[in-house]
Amino acid sequence: MPDWIGHAPDHARAYLDGRRLDEVECIVADMSGIARGKAMPAAKFARQKHFYLPNSIFQQTITGDWADDGDTAFLEPDMVLTPDFSTACAAPWTADWTMQVIHDMADQQGEPVATAPRNVLKRVVALYEARGWTPVVAPEMEFYLVARNIDPTQPVLPPMGRSGRRAAARQAYSMSAVDEYGPVIDDIYDFAEAMGLEIDGILQEGGSGQVEMNLGHGDPVKLADEIFYFKRLIRESALRHDCYATFMAKPIQDEPGSAMHMHHSVIDQATGRNLFDADDGTESPEFLHFIGGMQRHLPSVIALLAPYVNSYRRYVRDFAAPINLEWGRDNRTTGLRVPVSDPGAKRVENRIAGMDCNPYLGIAASLACGYLGLVNRIDPAPQFAGDAYDSADGIPRDLSTALDLFEAATEIRAILHPHFCSVYTSVKRMENGAFLQVISPWEREHLLLNV
Repeated sequence: MPDWIGHAPDHARAYLDGRRLDEVECIVADMSGIARGKAMPAAKFARQKHFYLPNSIFQQTITGDWADDGDTAFLEPDMVLTPDFSTACAAPWTADWTMQVIHDMADQQGEPVATAPRNVLKRVVALYEARGWTPVVAPEMEFYLVARNIDPTQPVLPPMGRSGRRAAARQAYSMSAVDEYGPVIDDIYDFAEAMGLEIDGILQEGGSGQVEMNLGHGDPVKLADEIFYFKRLIRESALRHDCYATFMAKPIQDEPGSAMHMHHSVIDQATGRNLFDADDGTESPEFLHFIGGMQRHLPSVIALLAPYVNSYRRYVRDFAAPINLEWGRDNRTTGLRVPVSDPGAKRVENRIAGMDCNPYLGIAASLACGYLGLVNRIDPAPQFAGDAYDSADGIPRDLSTALDLFEAATEIRAILHPHFCSVYTSVKRMENGAFLQVISPWEREHLLLNV
């Protein structure tokens, strides 16, 4: 067994026990959350303490184009990647014995690369730590299992279940619905166990073939790493059973969208108590300030929580998706929900983010809003009672507007890093522009001969 594996977690060592490691995948998450990097023979990885990648990978769009923010990224030296051995885990779907390791990214002077999404999240977490606070997050992942779709001009269809029928909609929490694609779920569990990833629960959501998977609560960077890994393993599990897994926000017309709900709490490092819980068990001022910060600043980061043109199709009233920034206790029509809990587990659930967001950037953006609420003691609007779909929209409804708000958000940009914000905006505006060049079937059907 290689010497470096001694620094890896127990599950990684167990996976290789008695086996010969063939290959190591050295990976990072780009702006879209796609795994990029290099694969190399295990022997070479053991000899190489670091390697290089061009920092321009963070300027690559989802279509494969390269955005230019007017800076000199294409001319700058490569960034230095060093393995974070705490992230080492199996790639159990491969034909040989392969490990994957997430890498830290720094420039050649040793400074963190500002445009790397994982570094953006670390930067936000460090702001909490400097105040004596430890942010805690618990994410929920929603996704669809769908039939293979090799023709992008054709609509996406639900998968064929073991009964020989396609998955049916409106079967939320149905155990038989989950059993329809049980072999995929079984592989998800098996792969997760081999990788040392813990699943808190899996359930059928409201859409045809839509699944929700809950993760435990913990460190934001660690949980973002896990979502990054989970997206990959879920896709691989689906492919083994002749279907796709998609994290697209709205893949099927007239079906609910897929969200990445985030539960937030903050621990006081000095006392170990939940900052949101007052000594007498009631809600603390910090709890309300965190909500106030989210209400004020979330509109400015929607471009991170809803990063594609398709993301905004999810924000439809009465489709279990928020269209507002109201807050309420145990109220799923509000964008900010306070779940029922014991006082020590008091938390805020941000229901705005789509599952298509980069997990590092989505969590960073949400935490940044709460942080500004805490430090600036922002009071929230009164709690909303009733159906919040009847309230005014509180979020931008298209990517261009969201990017305008993001560009104008001085405090948010300072927290996330101005250079990152500039590059991100450039990437997203280029993607939006590419979309606007595409003429849809709806336009051809209704406008070609009628206007």
